[in-house]
Amino acid sequence: MPRDEGRFGYDDFLSPFTWRYGGEEMRRLFSESRKRATWRKVWLALAESQAELGLVGMDELEDIRAHSGAESVDIERAHALEKVVRHDLMAELRTFAEQAGKGGGKLHLGATSMDIEDNADVMLYIEAVEVLLSRMSGCLAAAKGRILEHQGTVCMAWTHLQPAEPMTLGYRFANYAQDLVMDVELLEAIKERFLKGKGVKGAVGTSASYKALLGKTRPGVLEGRVVARLGLGAYDVSTQTYPRKLDYLLLAALASIAQSCHKFGLDLRVMQSPAFGEMSEPIGSKQVGSSAMPFKRNPVSSERMCSLARFVSVLPNVAFMNAATSILERTLDDSAARRIAIPEAFLAVDECLATYQKLMEGLRVNPAMIQRNLEAYGPFAGTEALMMELVGKGGDRQDIHEKIRVASFKAWEGVMEGRENGLEAILLKEKWVSSKLSKARVRELLDPTRHVGDAEERCEAFVRRRIDPVLHRHKPGAVKGGPSY
Repeated sequence: MPRDEGRFGYDDFLSPFTWRYGGEEMRRLFSESRKRATWRKVWLALAESQAELGLVGMDELEDIRAHSGAESVDIERAHALEKVVRHDLMAELRTFAEQAGKGGGKLHLGATSMDIEDNADVMLYIEAVEVLLSRMSGCLAAAKGRILEHQGTVCMAWTHLQPAEPMTLGYRFANYAQDLVMDVELLEAIKERFLKGKGVKGAVGTSASYKALLGKTRPGVLEGRVVARLGLGAYDVSTQTYPRKLDYLLLAALASIAQSCHKFGLDLRVMQSPAFGEMSEPIGSKQVGSSAMPFKRNPVSSERMCSLARFVSVLPNVAFMNAATSILERTLDDSAARRIAIPEAFLAVDECLATYQKLMEGLRVNPAMIQRNLEAYGPFAGTEALMMELVGKGGDRQDIHEKIRVASFKAWEGVMEGRENGLEAILLKEKWVSSKLSKARVRELLDPTRHVGDAEERCEAFVRRRIDPVLHRHKPGAVKGGPSY
């Protein structure tokens, strides 16, 4: 039951999504006012369609239409009624009917609650998806800039958190962007194929009430007119609700976006640690890192993004249970969980994407640290090329492999003791190397910048083939205001 909204304030519990996380546009979409205004749009579409079929008089329709706008929503009156009737939609319906004295008696004719609520929910979800697609496009626009800027910036790649072979920083950014491109395509598919309303099918989805009202006119005719007015598709069959599997698919797609944000954020947190030191998130000139340690430069934005992404990751299970345990034609145990999980999933992902874009745009790259790590670990990547060249000059592959392994481990021990990578010097002292190759050739073979394959070319191709089409389909959303709390 609703409480007295006059009590809501800083002396009461407020969800962090009320004021801390998520953009204003997304919060407005899932506001109580917007929900009730959307219910009225559905009631109006039903009344207009029924008027065309002779069930509602034109004077009644004009009265309904005059009170169907957002300005007519009276939450205080609806909440007062809800305390009596204990049904939120019925309270809103009675409020609407009181306002439309002439046409109010024809409101909701033949309908059940979910004919109104489920269609309204999907209308809001479609708008929310468009917001996220714009957000992701903004993230991809920022990533595109970084990919092209650093497509040739050679850095160490790391596997198992150990130095592996060189790559380019732009290629790493392309991998983050590829995750988001996949998310865009998934969300587009959900929107195109599955974001459909219940339509108007009555209490258990059989359209029995509408068939009784319409006589010889098929209920599908009425339903088609209603959903066309609302700009929706409708499921061919339903129970009392639209298929709750839709909620599962939608939340799974949102969790996928959250995973992409988490991966980028976690990697950035690792790279910001002094042991790596190659990248860091932007930090304000007066930003405080720690109340105890004034020197701290904590990756707080990345950590917040990862924390919210972790929250979203578990929400598909809520939708799974709602869909899987809705017994027969429906049970109401999905209702409270849906009120919480779906809006908060959208708001959390909205905040994650806004943070992602700010991080990608303001990211600090530290060339000196990249070079330090390349010099320390990069020469090892050339050992395979060195081995192949020595084999080509008549050496035994297995014998040379073992000798290079021993030399590499010796050089590695020196690096771990804080010395420069001495692999080149160690190898040149060996006659099986110096007798076959010049110092210049050994240095050339061990140069890590020679071992990045076609990473640079793939960066350009990826931007052209995968990112640019998304930017063409969806206008990038700008992140307004300063950093979130």
